[in-house]
Formats: sequence, structure tokens, C-alpha cells
Amino acid sequence: MSEQPLLGRPIWYELLTTDKKAAEDFYTKVVGWTTAPFPQSPNPYSMWMRNGNVPVGGVMTIPEGMNFPPHWEMYIAVPNLEETVKKIESLGGKALSGVIEVPTVGRMRTMLDPQGALFAIHEPAGEPMAPEAPAEVGDASWRELYTDDAKAALKFYGDVFGWKNTNNFDMGPMGTYYMFGRGWDLGGMMSKTKEMAQVPTAWGIYFRVPDVDAGAERIKANGGKVINGPMDVPDGDRIVNGIDPQGAFFSLHARKA
Repeated sequence: MSEQPLLGRPIWYELLTTDKKAAEDFYTKVVGWTTAPFPQSPNPYSMWMRNGNVPVGGVMTIPEGMNFPPHWEMYIAVPNLEETVKKIESLGGKALSGVIEVPTVGRMRTMLDPQGALFAIHEPAGEPMAPEAPAEVGDASWRELYTDDAKAALKFYGDVFGWKNTNNFDMGPMGTYYMFGRGWDLGGMMSKTKEMAQVPTAWGIYFRVPDVDAGAERIKANGGKVINGPMDVPDGDRIVNGIDPQGAFFSLHARKA
């Protein structure tokens, strides 16, 4: 598993929100995480921890003056930040932030793809916190891009990160669902239909839980909203899409038995 290159490995998932404490309370109950403070951060920052005390991401309050809604942001590992920024810009993407450097962690920068979806790149200061492996319960287990042109997006991310098209599903009137991966499937991309025009061009993150139906009930019981599902997907897994109490979109995913 460690033979996979660092370039293109999704390694961190960060929630930027309007109420950090309320978000921690919600996700610990819904996903089953615990939290741990991250003292190296200049601003209050907590890490999401799955079983085994493994960090999978973090949560922080949206910085003052940044006018965007609560959202999850995916960090993708790169061996050289500047080279990757140049590659992204040469392909029509752009930088949304300056370079952020966190001692002992690495250098990061938030980017936009050519169609406007936000993601971040991260040049680690050392080895990533956990070895690369298929998702355990509590890990991010799927990444899904809603965009204007999924085929173009697939080429962009393949050119930048080396992601490979692994499978496609014909979804009828909704078009083709393009799956991508590295050593195993990482996620999928789809073009928005006319009926989905109001849906933002964005990445959605799925977190693995033991039981999606129970997870959907926890979403509702803790002030969130279920907006789609629970439902089965073509490979037999089960998913639900939701919105947390502060308005961030997220999803839960359970493997088929």
C-alpha cells in the first residue's frame, strides 16, 4: 500500500464553520469521532479522531473577514507545493489563498479547479500521520464532485494528481458517473443536470459509519437535516446526504455486508 506516490493522496478533511463547539458536539454524536486540541495552530483548532486515536481531519471557526458559508475542505498531498500550483494554474485553476505554513505539519494552499470547485494542496513536513489504506469506520471513504463538466474535471485532476478513471456508471438522464482512484477507488464525479443548476460546484465528503440508517437518525436527532436517502448505490453500499446544523454539506457511507 505504501508504494503509492505521495502526489494525489487525500490526507486531511477540514470543517470550517460558524460554531466550532456546536460542530464538535454534532459530529462526535453522528460520526462517532472524538476530538483533540491541536496546539500548533495560531487559532483554536481541534482534530477529529477515529477509533485507534487516528486523526482524520480538523475543525475551526471561519476566520473573520472570510465571507463564505460553512463547508468541508479536502487536502491532497503533493511533494512540491510551488510546482503543483504552477501545474494547476497552467490547466485553468487558480489559488484562493496564500501559502499557509504550519510548523512540523507542512505547507498548504487553497485552490480552485477550472470549474470553481475548492480543494487544498498540502506539502507535508514529514510522513503523513497515518499510512495509506482503504477507509476504516470513521475515515473519509468517498469524495464526490458535482461540476459543470465531469469529463473535463476528470482530465484536470488526472493531469494534476495522477488519479485514474476506474469505472463509469450510466445514470440515465443524470448522465455518466465517473469513478476515480489510486490503489483503490477514491470517489466519483458527475455533471450537474439543468435541474441541479442551484447546486454549487463543489466536492462532497463521505464518512464511513457502521450503519447509515442509524446515522441518518442521529443527523436528525442532533439538529441536522437529511436531504437525500438513506439509499443503496450501484455497488451495494448505502449512503445518506445531509447538512449539519451550521449549514455544511456532508454524507455518511456504509459498506455492504
